[in-house]
Amino acid sequence: MAFYSRLSTLLTEGVEEGQETSYNAWLQYTRKENEQYVKNAQQIVSQIVLEESSPIIEAIKEELTIGINGMLGFSPMITSEKTCQLALTLTTSASATSENTYSKLNHEGYLIETVEGEGVYIIGKTDRALMYGAYHFLRLIQMDHSLEQLSINENPVNQVRMINHWDNMDGSIERGYAGNSIFFKDYRFRKNYQRIKDYARLLASTGINAVSINNVNVHKIESKLITDEYLPDVKKVASIFRTYGISTFLSVNYASPIEIGGLETADPLDERVKQFWKEAVEKIYSYIPDFGGFIVKADSENRPGPFTYGRNHADGANMLAEALESFGGMIVWRCFVYNCKQDWRDRETDRARAAYDHFMPLDGQFHDNVVLQIKNGPMDFQVREPVSPLLGGLKHTNHFIEFQITQEYLGQQRHLAYLIPQWKEVLHFDTYAEGEGSTIKKIISGSLYNQKISGIAAVSNIGDHYNWTGHTLAQANLYGYGRLTWNSDYSSERITDEWIRCTFGSDEKVQEHLFHMLMNSWETYEKYTSPLGVGWMVTPGHHYGPNIDGYEYQAWGTYHFADRDGIGVDRTKKSGTGYTNQYFSPNADMYESVERCPDELLLFFHHVPYTHKLASGKTVIQHIYDTHFLGVEQVENIVDRWKELNERMDDRRYQDVYSRLNEQLLHAKEWRDIVNTYFYRKSGIDDDQKRTIY
Repeated sequence: MAFYSRLSTLLTEGVEEGQETSYNAWLQYTRKENEQYVKNAQQIVSQIVLEESSPIIEAIKEELTIGINGMLGFSPMITSEKTCQLALTLTTSASATSENTYSKLNHEGYLIETVEGEGVYIIGKTDRALMYGAYHFLRLIQMDHSLEQLSINENPVNQVRMINHWDNMDGSIERGYAGNSIFFKDYRFRKNYQRIKDYARLLASTGINAVSINNVNVHKIESKLITDEYLPDVKKVASIFRTYGISTFLSVNYASPIEIGGLETADPLDERVKQFWKEAVEKIYSYIPDFGGFIVKADSENRPGPFTYGRNHADGANMLAEALESFGGMIVWRCFVYNCKQDWRDRETDRARAAYDHFMPLDGQFHDNVVLQIKNGPMDFQVREPVSPLLGGLKHTNHFIEFQITQEYLGQQRHLAYLIPQWKEVLHFDTYAEGEGSTIKKIISGSLYNQKISGIAAVSNIGDHYNWTGHTLAQANLYGYGRLTWNSDYSSERITDEWIRCTFGSDEKVQEHLFHMLMNSWETYEKYTSPLGVGWMVTPGHHYGPNIDGYEYQAWGTYHFADRDGIGVDRTKKSGTGYTNQYFSPNADMYESVERCPDELLLFFHHVPYTHKLASGKTVIQHIYDTHFLGVEQVENIVDRWKELNERMDDRRYQDVYSRLNEQLLHAKEWRDIVNTYFYRKSGIDDDQKRTIY
């Protein structure tokens, strides 16, 4: 039984005795305490029938055995034919259900049905579908769900559900806050394959089906990942992910023909450049037949790209797409392109406009295997910003939305900031691109414009820390991202409840307190940091901690324009940068109007006096004071709630979270005092509550 011996005794690199619970994340598979539930479940899963055979099927067998052994206390019999009256049967056969029901499944969708007198059936058209169904079944047991009358029909809404790693081959992770890379160390692959396998299990359990393993800022050594020097190692990693239904991608250096190909140019229209990429792609697929494709950051933040040669993004992306097309690979071309050498005195150049201005004129010019990857907001993963108008603006081009799970501007996993409510707001935003109901979720699922390729990508938040994410509660963002990409209609409440129950068990007080802590944490973070959509105000470079003018006079952009009279950026068509005109009406009209603009985004769109009254009835300056004091009070409440959970979980997880929350409280006070003092000195207006402002 050594094949099934993991999980409870995980002692991989960086995981010591006593750390296993944190390492197991939401795949706890803890023994169920309700003996009647155990007895009933044991009858159903005493035999597992798996008719097919494949590497994914073997992974399903292993996962079901580990899960059932852990939760129900026995190892089920696994066979290819049913010999018991009751069994858990996993099958791709259409005869297991009605023809109409089976026909509605896509290649990753599944059914879970209880058939009286026969047991439970998990039905899908592919082994990958059966895997997702098996994880759902185990999750039902984790959550104490009855197995007696199941009727579950699941199809993933989004075709591609991707994680982007920003890992460097020296072992560091750009914007990584949970240790070093699980893939690389000292410019070699780490070869800790068990850890990569456990990571693949975590991703597959939430529905993730694609992963890129290296940073979009591709440096000299990483450029060689597409060569014989490193492809054998990439192949080994890809084989692990493949076993869990996950396609492997690589970020590539657009200047690779120069960097590693010996050419003097990377001009996308040069035949020698085309031949370089054709040969590179052929080599990759000789190692990895199901390779997913390339992620490309070009002509962005000093990265090389087609602009050097007088070409545009379509020229660059299509050249690479042609090399991949015959193999079924795709190009994911990031739209994070803007002028990063802006003079602070320039009030016309607007970073928010950039992606739309660059890519809208090219709509319809990209090949069918090119996908444009667009950040959820027009800036850079801020705590609050409007939805990028490029989402919905593009009508003839495949595109993904890009989220950031790692909390670069949201406390860097040292602060609790649960992002599912934020992402839900974005996905349900109505663009009015094709009239009312043209929501982001319809656009990125491909249903509004019938895209050839559609989906969601996000920047990973994991590292080699024993609990994966540094802050144990930050695991909820990774779990929630996967579940939300599977079905964007899942409520924040459902996803949160699932994660708490699977990670911490059935203790009602733990569930109640954690639910409250998580669901309110994003807005709490917003309260004590940057107000009313203005964003930034972080220390340049590492982006942790308050620095109100940190980026205000640097070349990366200007963000709040605070002076003695007021604050905010005029992005109106009437008197500002014209950014509001990139939206469809009625959004354009709403954002254009200082009276109708939502309070939470007011300073993103308008420069107003400190005495301007918000829809709430408060002045801007009083709102700043009040929210920063309230944010600290809410963090104090979070800490108090967590302290009540001592003795209700393992000490390791309790202490880890407790130390992080104490740091958050300390820094929330720092944010409060620095922000309030800054704006008190700018405005000269007293707090009407007479609280201490330095």
